[in-house]
Amino acid sequence: MAFDPSSATGALLLCRAAPETVTAAARLLREPFRCVAAGEGWTVLVPGTTPWADGGDPVERVVTGWAGALAVGGQWAVLALWWDPGHSGFVLASGFRRPVAFEWLAGGTPVGEAEALHTFALRLGLDPVLDVQALEELARPDSDADARARLIGLVAVLARTGLALPRGLAPGVAPGVLWAVAARYEVVGSVWWAVPVRGAAVVLVVGGVPLLLVGLRRRRGSWVLGGGVLVASGVWGLRRTR
Repeated sequence: MAFDPSSATGALLLCRAAPETVTAAARLLREPFRCVAAGEGWTVLVPGTTPWADGGDPVERVVTGWAGALAVGGQWAVLALWWDPGHSGFVLASGFRRPVAFEWLAGGTPVGEAEALHTFALRLGLDPVLDVQALEELARPDSDADARARLIGLVAVLARTGLALPRGLAPGVAPGVLWAVAARYEVVGSVWWAVPVRGAAVVLVVGGVPLLLVGLRRRRGSWVLGGGVLVASGVWGLRRTR
């Protein structure tokens, strides 16, 4: 579904990997994204559609699926920032581990366990003292900080890891505006030749089938999602090279 430029609901995906790597992995989701370098060792993906606006899954569930699929396929951390008129939050996906999530109500009231922020810091290799103290502040009541300010505070903490969002790409901005701004900074993806695509597609299918089967047997939704995305992407890649 195309965006509603006036929508107050949106998302950004922050990937801890180089733009070239992220661009290739993002194509497997078969969704339009603009890929932008966001500092040292970080890339931001700006979605080109708003599937949460058609009455289906809410924005947090949509971005959880995207982040989980990217993290499983790429083996690097993916941080999804999301917001809507009532609240905002983040989801951190890394490999096959259970995603870490936290959210705030519109006025900035924390909703979630502070322990989630500790796990967040551990998985991203943040400073166990200074950075964790800064994150704990985000989990305390603050009448001067609304939900958008909380996300901006989170981004500020990650600046110590090299994250630097380009001007105009920030939490709380309408999707249409984010998409337009990202066009100024977009990284042009490299051309995929048939042989590399075929090889990558086979790897995706071979890796996705066991993950999908184990996920079904153990009733792990995130594994089923990741395996399904890998298999579907691999099959699509094989068909593309025929």
